[in-house]
Amino acid sequence: MNGAAPLPVPPLRWVLLIFALPLVAFFLRLGGAPLFDVDEGAFSEATREMFERGDFLSTYLNGEPRFDKPILIYWLQALGYLLFGANEWAFRLPSAIAAAGWSYATWAFARERFGANTALAALAVAATSLGAFAIGRAATADALLNLLIALAMFDAWRHLESGQRAPLLRSFVWIGLGVLTKGPIAVLVPGAVTLLYCATRGEWKLWVRTVFDPVGLAILAALVVPWYAAALAIHGQAFIDGFILKHNVKRFTGTMEGHAGSLFYYVLAVPLLLLPWTGPLFASLRQVRTDWDTGVRRFLWLWAAFVVVFFSLSGTKLPHYVLYGSTPLFLLIAAHRNTLRRAWLHLAAPTAFLALLALLPFVFELLSTSRAGNAYYRAQLSLAAEEAGLAYYAVTLGGLVLWLALALRWRAAAWLKLTAAATIQVTVLALVVVPWAGAVLQGPVKEAGLMARALGEPVVAWRFTAPSFSVYREAVTPDRPPEPGELALTRIDRVPPEGYETLYARGGVALVRRLPQ
Repeated sequence: MNGAAPLPVPPLRWVLLIFALPLVAFFLRLGGAPLFDVDEGAFSEATREMFERGDFLSTYLNGEPRFDKPILIYWLQALGYLLFGANEWAFRLPSAIAAAGWSYATWAFARERFGANTALAALAVAATSLGAFAIGRAATADALLNLLIALAMFDAWRHLESGQRAPLLRSFVWIGLGVLTKGPIAVLVPGAVTLLYCATRGEWKLWVRTVFDPVGLAILAALVVPWYAAALAIHGQAFIDGFILKHNVKRFTGTMEGHAGSLFYYVLAVPLLLLPWTGPLFASLRQVRTDWDTGVRRFLWLWAAFVVVFFSLSGTKLPHYVLYGSTPLFLLIAAHRNTLRRAWLHLAAPTAFLALLALLPFVFELLSTSRAGNAYYRAQLSLAAEEAGLAYYAVTLGGLVLWLALALRWRAAAWLKLTAAATIQVTVLALVVVPWAGAVLQGPVKEAGLMARALGEPVVAWRFTAPSFSVYREAVTPDRPPEPGELALTRIDRVPPEGYETLYARGGVALVRRLPQ
């Protein structure tokens, strides 16, 4: 452990608190915010349409084939829908379960390789990092994919370390399920990282035997081929063009949906996604050279580095992509918690972030009166002060004050203080910040959807992409201009001055009827 003296075992109450962190982070008020567009709305509506169409092999969004992701996450969301109905909690439940499983799997791996204390620290980091918190509460495929990649990598290391075949075969299971969740990336990360690790040790034959294990490949094929073959048989060239070429090849070679970024995009994104553990991340980077001589730590650094470099070279950049390499950082941060110096530097990040949460309504209000963005987003942000009631300020300011008191007066190790900050962070976010942000950014869409459902008339989406509207009105919403007498969901800055009756308008969202000619 780099020659550092181990920290004393935390008190039992801390152990219990840390074990409860995934439950707090991923389940507290899970359904407290409306579905966020575009991603949450698109996944949830595609799942809802599976029931409407009676088709559980293909996904459609507002009546059109959706080739963005494979089928597994939709099947899991369908279970939530079947058990609990069309609500936010049900659609997000698979991600919350996956994120909690991801945290506990990280703890189990760390306990085997680094000891009980480091495992507790790794669990705390995994459950409370800002990026993990965000995807663990989102009705998308990312939390599930992160769980499966982590399980595949953990078992791949167990095989490389021991030569046992059972973990290798389990790794093929996790990879196969990952391919059913998001496609080739589930093969690429384990394959490339194990190649790099074996290459640094001159163990080429070991990598070849590992990757081309015949039983493992048979398991992979048995999991992957049936659905992909069915999708190809149903959709033909459209599936190849939509899923393989557009949503995989083009995402890497070009920029999709405006998600561009510089080569250093993830250099900035990673520290933000690991809040409040940003300081310990930088402290861990100082140990790379020492870690290189330890097999498991070399493996972890190669894992993190490959993901950052690969997605830095990709034309399409989104923050959550780099989370595929966050699991090794959780472990390395925990492993190096004894080396933290200048504690006040490490405590600055959570202090600034908690202060920002208390100020967000004012920031949004200022942005709404500026010329930043467009009229739609300014109109949405104008709801910030209205939606931030007394509870918002009480919880955010209370969390900040509690944290400052602990930071200044509590005599404890830096990592325990950071765990306290992380616990406060996820609690404040889950209790008030995420529901408030949802009410500001998505509340009008939900209200318009519920109103349209009550009216029971056909509605179209007109120059406005908000798939969650279809979830709330529980009906397909075609994307086209309205016919005379027809209802349309649109943005307030796109409603013509004449020829339309406004039935609902709030923030930047409008539900209008085109008047008969």
